Amino acid sequence: MVVNADAAVRKELVFGHARPGRRRGVSQLPPFFVLDGDRFVPSASARGPWSPRHQHGGPPAALLARAFARQAASDTQIARLTFDFLRPVPLAPLTVVTRVVRAGTKVQRLAGSVLAEDGVAVIEATCLVMRLVPASVAVPLEPLASPAPPAASVPFELPFMSGEEGYHRAVEWRLAKGTWGGGPVAAWLRLRVPLVAGETPTPPLECLVAVADSASGVAVAVDPALATFVNGDLTIALHRSPVGEWMCLDAATTGEAHGIGLARARLWDTTGLVGRSLQTLLLEPRSGSERFRGA
Repeated sequence: MVVNADAAVRKELVFGHARPGRRRGVSQLPPFFVLDGDRFVPSASARGPWSPRHQHGGPPAALLARAFARQAASDTQIARLTFDFLRPVPLAPLTVVTRVVRAGTKVQRLAGSVLAEDGVAVIEATCLVMRLVPASVAVPLEPLASPAPPAASVPFELPFMSGEEGYHRAVEWRLAKGTWGGGPVAAWLRLRVPLVAGETPTPPLECLVAVADSASGVAVAVDPALATFVNGDLTIALHRSPVGEWMCLDAATTGEAHGIGLARARLWDTTGLVGRSLQTLLLEPRSGSERFRGA
């Protein structure tokens, strides 16, 4: 199936068909996480595409961004986040721990982990925080065409995920450019549920991190019915902090027959470009016994 951003008819799409009666941007799903002491208890909203027992990488990565942002001083900006996904993130309670690697006056380096219930790290991350000096340097704008805004983009849903619960339902998706399944694609994403229960609105940085891990699914390089494309990492580099709730992944993916791919994306909010992301992918053929949830 392909979904074209230039389609003349702009309506709610579910696997290419209109679904009447669904209110855009509204979800009855629970928040991704409920905070219980120092544990983040996930809901079905966090379920990812590869297994009903595991989370999508975006929401737990956003928990680390949340922790890093709380450690950064008010006159600084998070300029880079790198996440290493060490093992599948279970759909079970998690804890987040962070530490200061170096507390410089201009650049601060932080590190953190997401831990499963048995204390084993499932995500390791590093964070680069830089001091801000407003209006100190004149820098020309990068000459890039902005994607069509969310209101002018085509609603769609990921064809390789199904069911009424999961990350694909907890996020609103709109195609701004390109054809899903046919090369580079720009898509706007917005969280339909809070990252953490009771914390609304979800801060823009957490919104961005929660969706940036989807770039490889927005611009797929392989047929999801025939192969998987799990990313082992995610790097987000930001030249300014994002604003608002809508984030655009202007994404493209390159892959090789030996099984390694790269998904890269320009990251936008509704006011302009904010940075870039990069994922390293492991491309593997599906075995005959594997069940493809979107089929």
